[in-house]
This record gives sequence, structure tokens and C-alpha cells, in this order.
Amino acid sequence: MIVHLLKPEFEELIKEKDWVALKDILNDVPAVDVAELLEELDAEIAIVIFRLLKKQKAADVFTYLSSGKGMELLNMFTAQQLSEVMSNLEPDERVSLVEELPGHLTQRVMNSLNVEDRKQSQKLLGYPEESVGRLMTPRYVKVKKDWTVQRAMEHIRKYGHSVETVNVIYVVDADEHLIDDLRLNQLILADPEAPISSLMDESFEALSAFDDQEDGVKMLSKYDRVAMPVVDSDGILVGIVTVDDIIDVAEEETTEDMQLMAGMSALDDYYSETTIFQMVKKRVGWLIMLFMGQMLTVTAMASYEDALAAAAMLSFFIPMIISSGGNSGSQAATLIIRAISTDDIKLNDWWMVLKRELLSGFFLGSFLGIMGSIVIATWMVLRGEIFSVELVLQALTVGTSLVGVVIFGNLSGSMLPFVMTKFGLDPAVTSAPFVATLVDVTGIIIYFSVALLLLQGVVL
Repeated sequence: MIVHLLKPEFEELIKEKDWVALKDILNDVPAVDVAELLEELDAEIAIVIFRLLKKQKAADVFTYLSSGKGMELLNMFTAQQLSEVMSNLEPDERVSLVEELPGHLTQRVMNSLNVEDRKQSQKLLGYPEESVGRLMTPRYVKVKKDWTVQRAMEHIRKYGHSVETVNVIYVVDADEHLIDDLRLNQLILADPEAPISSLMDESFEALSAFDDQEDGVKMLSKYDRVAMPVVDSDGILVGIVTVDDIIDVAEEETTEDMQLMAGMSALDDYYSETTIFQMVKKRVGWLIMLFMGQMLTVTAMASYEDALAAAAMLSFFIPMIISSGGNSGSQAATLIIRAISTDDIKLNDWWMVLKRELLSGFFLGSFLGIMGSIVIATWMVLRGEIFSVELVLQALTVGTSLVGVVIFGNLSGSMLPFVMTKFGLDPAVTSAPFVATLVDVTGIIIYFSVALLLLQGVVL
């Protein structure tokens, strides 16, 4: 909303090159809105506007820029400006930036850092990709259990301005092992002369620096925290992960899962920043695979060529049969994939899920089957067919097939995510298109098997 209100005035000031007025306005506008304004400008103008910002504000704005615009500006920064921006970024934000940069820009960024910041960045980059270690910041407040509350508060006042959050204070022993975490309000309300140990219950939750970032998302959500400590393999406190970083990861993971469930490889960048060539590359392989999968459907239909020739009416209902199975399978797959990703169900819950989906598939299929039989019979009569045993049997063929296909769709859609997880694969790749392709083939077999059973000697 702010962006839309400011845009006309912003554009007018740029046109008049009134940099003084622009500087006054921009430093009162939230960083995220400034970044949105810069996104729409040519790099030459954007870099001029960027230089009007205060150092810390400039760093904040830079974190909200898209990777494409960020790289444009990085290429135009002077050595001093690059150093100022990088030194004002949080360590985890620097690492996130460096991960996306080409080699020559990575080296330039690293060279712009002072010795301490460079060591911090190199340490974080030493952790595995997609690990919590890449996400954490080493800027936090820690105290010792034998300190008094007053001494701890003095320590917080002295160093709190340089850390990412002071909502949670971490207690470490002489060897830097994490032994507890305390809320700031506990210290504020405590007797100043009381020892920190009197506030401790030695009960805390922590992430390992080597945990997957998705584990960080789950842990902060589960324990409803704004920050969570990160320890190394020896239990030594090495950093914290904050909720703002976790939100970004959660958004990326959800986007990736949605793209995988659509039957394509996950994009490496935002849609608007992905080239046509990259888009085709991410999608064509999966489309070819799905196309070849549909050849199985053609083969299945070809094997029932004689039945189709004898009862052409059967072919009318093929799309309805296989789409019903595909839809039920997609529903089941989506439900189970989401339940697995949120830890609602575990890998060893597969038997419980199978029983539930078998039963729900039976009820859903029966409902569709009864409705389908009635609708098909009515439709055939309205088309001028004479109401007869043959007509009833054809309608029952469709209805019975719907029961079988929906049950199979439910079972395949719900079990495939478990199979993928068992083999260490992302369950999201058992996407709707794959389930639909599998159900298409099986649906044809079920449909014509039922037709041969009920219509043999009648219309076949």
C-alpha cells in the first residue's frame, strides 16, 4: 500500500533529480517497500537511489531485493559500498547471498569483508548445504549460571545491540556447552542479586548445526519459539536460528513441494527470474516421462480391442472412469504428503493409513458408483436406448468399475508417498500426474475386466 502511494512522488523526484528530498523520504520508508520500488528501476538509477540510504538501511533493503536485482547492484558497487553493505548484513544473510552468487562475485564479496566477518562466513559455509548451520547466526547473548541476574542484565545491555534477538538468553558452562535457555522477562522480574542458576530448570530444546533446515521449521513451529539454539556434535552452542529465517525456508520448501507435486523439477529461482530455457529444462523431462507412461494406457486399451469393437458404448465412459480414479488418487496423495511433511503421520503409520484409505475409498467409490449407474442408465434412455437388461448391465459395469478404480486410486495415492520416503526420496515427487498416470492404466484394466465379467454373452 505504501509503495503505491509513494510511487508517483518517487518517480517525480527521480525525474527532477531531487536527491535531497528523495533521501529524506526513503529513510522513513520501510526497507521492504524501498526494495520493491528499486526492483522496478533500471540498474543505473537504482544504484543512485541505493547510495542515498543510510548504511544499515541500505543493508536491510539489500536483503529484500530479488537475487537478480541484487547481483545487478553488486556488479555496480564500489569497493567501499560493497564493504559497508556486507558488514551490516547478518552472518546468515551473507551466507545466503554468497550461495547464490557466481564465482567472481563470491570472491569479491568475501574480499570486501573484514577478517572477523570473513571467518564467520567461511565457518557457516563449511556446513552442508540445506543444513541449519547455513541458516544460523553466531550473534546471540550467552551468560554463565554462576552470574547474578544484575551482572547478566549489564552484559545484555552491553552486547545486546549487536545480536539478532535478546528475547532468549542462553546459559553455557565453562566449556561453552549449552545448559539452559531463559526468557528475557525471567531476568527482568527476578531479584537482581539472585544467581542465574536459581532461574534454571535445565530443560531446553536445541537443533544440531547438521540438521536439515526443514527440521528447523518443524522445531520452531512445534515449540512456538521466536529463536532456537544450535549446537555442534559436542553440545557446544554455536549459533541460533530465528523465526524470520525459518519463515523464508518454510516458504521455499512449500514452493518446492508444490512444483514437485505438479510433475516438474523445482525451480532454482523465482518464476519471474527463471528464463524460458530453464523453465523448459525443468519441465520437459517430466512431461516426456509422463507421456511414455500414458503409452501404457494405450497398450492396455489395445489389449481390449475386441471388447471395444463389440461394444463401442464402453468407450464413451473411459474418460469418466479413469479421471475419477485419478482425482481420488490425487486427493489421497496430497493429504498424505502434507501429513508426512508436518509429522502428523510417521513412516510406520502406513498400515493405519492403508486401512483408512481402503475404507474411505470403498465409501467414496460406492457413492460414485451408485450415482454413476443411475446417471448412465438415465442418459442412455434419454438417448433413445430401450430400457433392458443389457442397458442395466452396462450401467452397472460403469458403477462397479468406479468402485474399484476409486479404491485403487486411494490406495496408490496414499501408499506411494510412503514408498518414496522409505527410499529417502521426497514424497512430493509422487505427484498428482504420476498417480493419475498409474491409475489410468489400472483403471482401463479394471473397467474392461468388469465389462468382460458382466457383459460376456450379453453384448460382448
